[in-house]
Amino acid sequence: MKVLVVGKGGREHAIITALNESPSETEIFSFPGSDAIFELATPVQADGVASLVSFMKDNEIDLCVAGEESYLVKDEGLANACKEARIPCWGPPKEAAQLEASKEFAKKFMVRHEIPTGGYASVDDIDVARAAIAGKYPTVLKFDGLAAGKGVAVCFDEASAEEFMDEVLVQRKFGAGRLLVEEFLEGPEISIFASVVDDEYQILAPARDYKRIGDGDEGANTGGMGAVSSLEMLDADLRKVIDETIIRPTIEGLQKDGLPYRGFLYFGIMLTPGGPKILEYNCRFGDPEAQAVLPMVTGDFAGYVFEGANGHLNPGLIAFSKGWSICLVSASAGYPESSRSGDVISGIEEVSGARVFHAGTKRNEAGEYETAGGRVLVVVATGDTRLEAVERVYAESAKISFDGFQRRTDIGVRNF
Repeated sequence: MKVLVVGKGGREHAIITALNESPSETEIFSFPGSDAIFELATPVQADGVASLVSFMKDNEIDLCVAGEESYLVKDEGLANACKEARIPCWGPPKEAAQLEASKEFAKKFMVRHEIPTGGYASVDDIDVARAAIAGKYPTVLKFDGLAAGKGVAVCFDEASAEEFMDEVLVQRKFGAGRLLVEEFLEGPEISIFASVVDDEYQILAPARDYKRIGDGDEGANTGGMGAVSSLEMLDADLRKVIDETIIRPTIEGLQKDGLPYRGFLYFGIMLTPGGPKILEYNCRFGDPEAQAVLPMVTGDFAGYVFEGANGHLNPGLIAFSKGWSICLVSASAGYPESSRSGDVISGIEEVSGARVFHAGTKRNEAGEYETAGGRVLVVVATGDTRLEAVERVYAESAKISFDGFQRRTDIGVRNF
């Protein structure tokens, strides 16, 4: 089976690793990929969706896996172009991918299908935004489009709200787009993933990520500084409530709205005192949650995704290990406001009994890995208990260093 994975970060490194370790025989290709990914996959040269699909046709690719969200909505849409070329794609078409690409689209979908969520207003003017906030803090502000996980601000006071509104509506830091003013919901968050094939779905192992740069969930918002995954995080009663009130109505809503979907669907959920409420959808595996979840997968992941992309959901092909998995991000100096490249990374080869997934690295002329992005790499360790996994992931991460590295000390401990 020839598989092409689209994306270049730690999530795609984890997906490619899971595909490579599957019992199904695979030949893996990657675009745009990274030096670390190319140790497992053949690089592909392309300059957009059209040329990428042409490569897949010319090389008889059997399956395309959309790891990165941007290609789902870029140009004609990756899945749309694959369908036209009759190439099975694990990832939704452009129309359904608006659930992630547009926060306003997603909110209207939730309201239309009576899926519990926080109240909101959509605005394109600062004065209107101020009126929507009406002096009530904390408030949640979201850029309507894709922003690499950085387009959300939880504002606890007027000053932070004014700063973010200026970035979105005046500076246009994330590009053209509206601003959503949302009700602040309180409670622990949980990330739920489902594999969706038309009107069928399978709930996968849950996870919890840590968005803030600093310990205690302090500091600036990031793409994620770590994540925890375990089947123990979701008991039967809570799973049933989430399924009946959020997941099933979402799948039924996609069908009612004529939005075909095959691929992973992420549900960001807040466990409020009034019950679970959805915060957002992502139309792919989360990052860094994928790096925590995928090492727990057993069975034939490649066969599972291939059958799903071809319209057959086969839950029996995979299972999830017991115990806990924790991934810990090492970020570069200046992140998330900026990132520093060119710092040589040492100690990767010393890690044992754990996995290392590269998010923002490259090889220099001497063959050494160096920083090349904000989130540089993650170390993932498992354990029979959460604390065992915590101890292991921190012990192995401590072996890796580079100038200016940032690493939280409470991943897997806080919020439990």
